[in-house]
Amino acid sequence: MSSMQAQSASDMDMDHSSHAMTSPLGPWPMSRYASGTSWQPDMGRHGGVHWGDGDWTFMGHALLNLTYTGQNGPRGNDQTFVSGMVMGAARRDFADGSTLNLRLMASPDPFMGKSGYPLLLAAGETADGINPLVDRQHPHELIMEASASYSRKLSDSDSVFAYIGYPGEPAFGPPAFMHRMSAMDGPEAPITHHWLDSTHIVFGVTTLGWVHDGFKLETSAFKGREPDQDRFDFDSPRLDSWAVRGSWNPSPEWSLQVSYADVSAPEQLEPDEDETKWSASAIHARRIGADGWWSSTLAWGRKTNDHGESKDGWLGETAFSPDDRWTVFGRAERIETDELVPGIGGGHGPLYTVAKVSAGVIHDWQIADNVRFGIGAQYSVNRVPDALEPIYGGDPDGGTIFLRLKID
Repeated sequence: MSSMQAQSASDMDMDHSSHAMTSPLGPWPMSRYASGTSWQPDMGRHGGVHWGDGDWTFMGHALLNLTYTGQNGPRGNDQTFVSGMVMGAARRDFADGSTLNLRLMASPDPFMGKSGYPLLLAAGETADGINPLVDRQHPHELIMEASASYSRKLSDSDSVFAYIGYPGEPAFGPPAFMHRMSAMDGPEAPITHHWLDSTHIVFGVTTLGWVHDGFKLETSAFKGREPDQDRFDFDSPRLDSWAVRGSWNPSPEWSLQVSYADVSAPEQLEPDEDETKWSASAIHARRIGADGWWSSTLAWGRKTNDHGESKDGWLGETAFSPDDRWTVFGRAERIETDELVPGIGGGHGPLYTVAKVSAGVIHDWQIADNVRFGIGAQYSVNRVPDALEPIYGGDPDGGTIFLRLKID
């Protein structure tokens, strides 16, 4: 790659007859590379602007949303906020087949305030260290990832790798929602976030992995405690939890994973409660014509506390882009949660099963090389059981409009 010449990632997408660019974690297509050390299908897209300088290659990517959301009902609210991410990576490949990759990702989320944004049926983390956030999505950290990985190619089909993050993402769950093709065009987090991918920002993680063709086995040691309410700082690192994940890409269109985690004291407000987690997911992706694509995800997660009480979450989402201008997306979720109504004396309350369905669309315009501007909208309907209808006002709905700037 010639020095300092930027090239769109869409021009560099791997086809399966050419291995011009491989993942920094091993000898598989770059398009399989997702958040942390997770996989997506080989037919996925790996966004970013790439350039080189000497022995190093670099990548930059940004996705920023200016969003207005209005959530109806007695527990709803409205708010305008900015969310998204800016990411950069630096990579060096060595003659012995090894690769060093450095990655930094930042988010504007903390500027929306410690209470995050309205999202009915969502719960988790805290804004003040005293009260839990309920019917709101917490903001992510200013620094979402600062990681380094090193991989060593053993053969044309085998490699080993090590990954360190502070913060980073351990080997649990599918790719984080803002990196999943089926989810990244939507302006809201899924309410299954704390079942599937809430560990994507932990302050201290180490992962070791082995890859053979389409199979990957990896294990992580990481800090179980979720980030505190100060979204601008770095929490103290600790490796008190562990996870293991098996991933399999049986064909270019599919990516499957199953994972388990033993998490030490994940909730700041319940420091004596540990948790185990299971996750399984299937992601499908295919290309449509020259610029189009279609991706879908089915996922399940289970959280079990020290008392043997389990809560399941299910997710199905899809996004379809027939060209480089339009994308339509939808999501259906169902969770078992005891965080919507506090128990007697505080803490978790009764267990309820609730659901959410949303659909949206965005139109993009190319305004410069590698830069697109989009306008989108989303509509959501929430379902609650009879016992919750008085406090939610029945089955409340909500609407969202957003402007997006995307550099890839």
